[in-house]
Amino acid sequence: MCGIAGLIDHGAGFGPHRLREVVTAMRDTMVHRGPDDAGLWIETDGSSALAHRRLSILDLSEEGRQPMSDPEGSVVVTFNGEIYNYQSIRASLERQGRRFHSRTDTEVLPHLFEGLDPRRLAELDGMFAFGCWHRAQRRLLLARDPFGKKPLYYATGTGWFAFASELHALRCVPGFDDTVDEDALALYLLLQYIPAPWTIYRNVRKLPPGSYLIADFSGRSTPEPLVQPYTTFDAREAPTLLPRAPEDREAVLRRLILEAVDKRLISDVPLGAFLSGGVDSSLVVAMITRELGRPIQTFSIGFEGTEETEHVFARQIAEHLGTDHHEQLVSPDAVTLIDDVASMLDEPNGDTSCLPTYLLCRYTRQFVTVAVSGDGGDEMFGGYGRYRDTLLDAADWLGRLRWSVRARRWSRPADAYLSPRWLMFQPEEVADLLGGLSPLLWQQIQAWRDQLNDSGRPLIHRMRNLDVATYLPGAVLGKVDRMSMQVSLEVRCPLLDRQVAQFAQSLSAADCWRAPQDTKHILKRLAARYIPEQWVMRKKMGFGLPASAWSRDEMLSLAGDLILSSSGQLSRHTDRAALRRLVERQRFPGCFSIYRVWPLLILELWLRKSRDRALSAV
Repeated sequence: MCGIAGLIDHGAGFGPHRLREVVTAMRDTMVHRGPDDAGLWIETDGSSALAHRRLSILDLSEEGRQPMSDPEGSVVVTFNGEIYNYQSIRASLERQGRRFHSRTDTEVLPHLFEGLDPRRLAELDGMFAFGCWHRAQRRLLLARDPFGKKPLYYATGTGWFAFASELHALRCVPGFDDTVDEDALALYLLLQYIPAPWTIYRNVRKLPPGSYLIADFSGRSTPEPLVQPYTTFDAREAPTLLPRAPEDREAVLRRLILEAVDKRLISDVPLGAFLSGGVDSSLVVAMITRELGRPIQTFSIGFEGTEETEHVFARQIAEHLGTDHHEQLVSPDAVTLIDDVASMLDEPNGDTSCLPTYLLCRYTRQFVTVAVSGDGGDEMFGGYGRYRDTLLDAADWLGRLRWSVRARRWSRPADAYLSPRWLMFQPEEVADLLGGLSPLLWQQIQAWRDQLNDSGRPLIHRMRNLDVATYLPGAVLGKVDRMSMQVSLEVRCPLLDRQVAQFAQSLSAADCWRAPQDTKHILKRLAARYIPEQWVMRKKMGFGLPASAWSRDEMLSLAGDLILSSSGQLSRHTDRAALRRLVERQRFPGCFSIYRVWPLLILELWLRKSRDRALSAV
């Protein structure tokens, strides 16, 4: 992976020297994303600049340095990610007379997008975020992969437009506005993360997954960027698109995952695989060893002093599949390490698995530079326990009747799903904390409810669609990108391959769910070809903080010292009395939840660090 940045001056008057300073500073806030090389391109008149930090994966020579242009120098690209079908794209371009000087995937982009035609994004198979600048036309194209594996932020100011892989980089631009977006704060309190297009800053936006941005800087007026989706995941019953027989559908899935895994093993640096002992990572590793016949190093971490650890399962799977397995037992102290986690995040992410994910990535990076993972399997195939619980609730008519009597309205699927299963705090709690929610947020919450309550498709598909649009890019992939990039580790996700996704979105509800316990049914059937069925059907454990990593009293003491102190930053954005009630409620018997206290502490620590950065810049 890499780090990218760009700055367009359309009236700020930076000049060539100052522009170089600013963009270099933006680039070098992201050394961890690309420690191997650094590049910078500046327009001769000082009106635009692109920058790049490189983590070398393909073509380790200087020929792979970015930013990269076409031979004529008319189109310049800065790129983060991998394009797995770049060789076929390159061959097609060569037949058209195009010339190449490196073996990198990046070099196809200046040729492919010489006309900045966003329709050509459909030709890319990979994970990516990139900026493409057409010098003569003074037009910019930004694009992000279908599931948001790679981040891309953009911001505007007086006379300038900037983009970068991380928020920290944008703070380097003179005149950057670091005002906290109150809507984004509310969304974080609802979700534990901030979904696209919002960011923690009012004047910065995330480019949504599967979207592109085009901005024209050729005129005198301030450009209005156009943001449009070019693809979306849309799970619905599509029986005509898949074979009728279950064994035939399973065979198609096997072929697609095998192809997805195979193309993600292309690397000029050492490559391994995460192995948790769960179905998804185990299936990916099985494809490597059993189908492709390739040796592979696998990696897992375990937690000492608790049964909440998957490393024993991972070891069993590794022995069964014959991998070169590495495991590390750790005793993380969440109270000590939470400040470090907050420092790694360019915007708040309250997922408790950020810490174990970082520890796994740090350990893995000692051996390899690239790791394949099983991320995406739960969203693609319907694997979360909250799906199972919501589906069982929907089928429990007596339970729904009792709920309806208490609530004095009929129970709908959104009532079950938009509970603590999916939301950290309920909208009414967040409204009380912030003194109300904006009309825009109430509309967003209603849109989620409408999506879940739409009886036009099976409930399992509605939940999958919602999570692919929100939770997957906002919590899962955001976490994996930030934690892996802290140690310069590239993570690849075969189960989020575009062909696998097209297959997954056409599955029937029965392919995903069989009552009372069988989630991601078709994927488990496939995994059982390689792994004993009793292992495949083991209870899902997850990868959050084990209870041994924290104590209730320590976490509440830290919350009191930080969140409720006179120097607390969260209280500057909330009703102080409501915030105190929220925290103190965690002390009541049976009310403590690490999944609420941890995200609140992450938010408080992040706001403090943001304040400190702002003060140090003065």
